Amino acid sequence: MVENPLHKTRIASGVNQLDRLLGGIFIGDNVVWHDDAGSLASVFYLNFIQESTSQGKPLIYVSFDRSPRNLLEKLGPLAESEHFTLLDCFTYGKGAGSDVFSNFYEENSSDLPCRIICVDEPWEVNKVADSFYGIHSELDGDVRFVFESLTGMQELWGSEDNIIRFYAHSCPRLYELNTIAYWILEKKAHSTRLRAQINQIAQVAIDLSVKRGTTSLTILKAEARSLENLNKPHRYWVKDLTVSFETEKHTTGQIDLGMRLKE
Repeated sequence: MVENPLHKTRIASGVNQLDRLLGGIFIGDNVVWHDDAGSLASVFYLNFIQESTSQGKPLIYVSFDRSPRNLLEKLGPLAESEHFTLLDCFTYGKGAGSDVFSNFYEENSSDLPCRIICVDEPWEVNKVADSFYGIHSELDGDVRFVFESLTGMQELWGSEDNIIRFYAHSCPRLYELNTIAYWILEKKAHSTRLRAQINQIAQVAIDLSVKRGTTSLTILKAEARSLENLNKPHRYWVKDLTVSFETEKHTTGQIDLGMRLKE
């Protein structure tokens, strides 16, 4: 039986046209972004962060792919919020505990723009899960998550089966906890089998592709919605943090923070 979306709370993604195409994002949604180039999803999750923190909603950013220093530079003012928590799975993951990365905490311990928690054993799946569930338990309201990324997790945890098992346990639990979670996945780094299983579990799945310099967004799945545009590509353009779709005839999007995306 399809759940009536009227019984769920709708929230804004930070990108107006995405909300119109998708019929809104609902509390409980796990949104998987299949990124063709490894850099296309960032404008969408940055707008999501901006929208969430501006409303005073707590957001947990789980980072496997970037060091805290690199991520804070990328996020800029978006991370300067008491509502933003960075869960660092990079320093002792891909960063291998190198002084180049671990010294960040000694150098910046009293001058951080947000809360940062470092996971000492990010190669242990349960340690990562315990960390973000522990942070969640301290927060109030509908907590938002950004997981960057499922691809980074696989590189650290070693197999697609580990990723599928982790996601299959986490997604339903996050749904029941009334969170909204963005999961980033580099499409070309994973098998068709993994992508299909992830989509089956998620509430929302979105494909981001680039062909001949033109970017497009395709909604692959959207539970509890009656959409006519499933599996139809929508061309869009990005300038800074403004996303404009072809259907808008290049009109200005909702947010422009005047900052360049840093890859």
